[in-house]
Amino acid sequence: MKNDPNNNKGSNTIKDPEDWTTGNEPMTGAQRSYLTTLSAEAGEAFNEELTKAEASERIEELQQKTGRGLENQ
Repeated sequence: MKNDPNNNKGSNTIKDPEDWTTGNEPMTGAQRSYLTTLSAEAGEAFNEELTKAEASERIEELQQKTGRGLENQ
């Protein structure tokens, strides 16, 4: 799910993962842990090679599939 750039005018706290300056770095430990859990719950393979940006987008996809974490959106 992409962020609507018009939805948070003046905010620099929400950026599209494609615009992250560190988006090409390896995913963080927290992302790895959460993706492992989400992947298992969704019955899908976990890709250890994702970047931070890719991991963020994959988390959103798997949250939609599993329903986990959606109450905070």
